[in-house]
Amino acid sequence: MSYGFGIIGLGLIAEFHVRAVQALPEANARLVACCSRSEDKVRSFSRKHDCEGYTSLEGFLRHPGLDVVCICTPSGAHLEPALAAAAAGRHLIVEKPLETTPERCDRIIAAARKAGVSLAGVFQSRFHEAAAAVKGAVEEGRFGRLVLGDAYVKWYRTQAYYDDGGWHGTRALDGGGALINQSIHAVDLLQWFMGPVESVQAFTGTLGHERIEVEDNAVAALRFASGALGVIEGSTAVYPGFLKRIELSGTRGSAVLEEETLKTWEFAEARPGDEAVRARFAAGASSGGGAADPAAISFEGHRRQFEEFLQALDSGRPPLVDGTEARKAVAIIHGIYESARRRRLVRLS
Repeated sequence: MSYGFGIIGLGLIAEFHVRAVQALPEANARLVACCSRSEDKVRSFSRKHDCEGYTSLEGFLRHPGLDVVCICTPSGAHLEPALAAAAAGRHLIVEKPLETTPERCDRIIAAARKAGVSLAGVFQSRFHEAAAAVKGAVEEGRFGRLVLGDAYVKWYRTQAYYDDGGWHGTRALDGGGALINQSIHAVDLLQWFMGPVESVQAFTGTLGHERIEVEDNAVAALRFASGALGVIEGSTAVYPGFLKRIELSGTRGSAVLEEETLKTWEFAEARPGDEAVRARFAAGASSGGGAADPAAISFEGHRRQFEEFLQALDSGRPPLVDGTEARKAVAIIHGIYESARRRRLVRLS
């Protein structure tokens, strides 16, 4: 079946959604419409990508052949267009984070369920093959008992990034800073590998930037529901910026994933295929991973996630990263913010 895609919000990330759609077989997906409050953006985007442009959300949602709506607005502006698109019977792909609080995520999830439409939150890092290899090893029990799970996102953003963006660094539209914007992919991967987080104790600070309302540094200690412990570090003030890093440590094995590269893949019980895994994922990341430049990411993860989303639609099943899955990282980060604000341990429901 062929699906018509439309994009709401025409900033930087919208271009990655377009490239993902265009990389799918034309018989399966095509871009048919775009929407923004800016007439200039609509005019430029629609001409560049040969689609119909709208400044009216209502008109956009009535576009003939529109099946899937990609929401690429600022994070704190996901809710309203998502509710409208669901009510109009359109399937939803929402950029990370799904929304800025668990409660706002819940409203999107409930709206999609009520309307009977499919909902996915974009966490393209789950679709990298190296990440899938780590997840497979977890499910096979190769780590023994996981005892430590850590995520490090030491990135760099200039002051101009916050000054020029309009919404970056604001509580209302960014929802937070280095954690919910830049580090959320690592947080999602960490909980995907390690399982639910039971409690957090955290500190945040604004140490490397001025005129922003949110943190540019955060550190959290975690206790997972399994009993394992862990650490999350997130920053946008570390020059020159380094690739995100996930470390899993268990009684029978360890793995270190640096963006799309496996730095460590060691198990007490070696298997014949382990050397092939090391060789396959030792070549290095295909991009800068966004460590210092938000545009320095590959669209391949988006393409793979979009492909899986269409497969889910065709088979009548939920996508792998549905609304409930996409909410999990937001809930963890929200707990970290609450812990830092209240200066105490916070238990997550």
